Amino acid sequence: MAAKPDSKEAPAAAAPEKTGAAPAEAAAAAPKKASPLKAWLPAIVAILLAPAASFAVAQFVLLPKLQAKLAAPPVEGEAAHAEKPAKKEGKEGGHGEKKKGGKEGEGTSSADTYEFTNVVVNLSGTMGTRYLKTSFIVTGAKPDTIKDAFDENKARLTDVTLGVLSSLSLSDLEEPGAKNVLREKLVAAYNQALGSRVAEQVYFSDFVVQ
Repeated sequence: MAAKPDSKEAPAAAAPEKTGAAPAEAAAAAPKKASPLKAWLPAIVAILLAPAASFAVAQFVLLPKLQAKLAAPPVEGEAAHAEKPAKKEGKEGGHGEKKKGGKEGEGTSSADTYEFTNVVVNLSGTMGTRYLKTSFIVTGAKPDTIKDAFDENKARLTDVTLGVLSSLSLSDLEEPGAKNVLREKLVAAYNQALGSRVAEQVYFSDFVVQ
């Protein structure tokens, strides 16, 4: 009969143990409630540091690479491509010069011509009131012959020229084809004076009747 009081005291002793375990469970639950804030903390830090990281990458990585690329010499392929237009222009320029030289070579050289400048004569039948002023070039029948021939006989050929021109009347010059007739007369007179066919054609550069 003495063992019964012991059995009633056992539950009472167990009760304080349960009350002591409750604060421990509350303390363990507190960290679990704070864990969501810790989970977001790295993301918040990353968002705050992202602009600074982007600026640092642009300033110290991308910008130096861009500057180095701009300052670098052109690649050999690009340089060769850039030289092609210049070479093409040079070829065109040389071709143009060649053509120009060819055209000059095709023309009559100074040794193949003789020039009379500002020849003035009174026209026949005008009593000295009308005159002809002309300049013209005489071309040679053979290369490099007419200049020497005319220089050696300059006085005689000048007299021949004045004689042919002063024999013209105003009516002669007013006829159609008057210049062609005058060309034939001058060429025939020069060849007759020289005794051989030296002159071939006459080209007028100035022809004024007043």
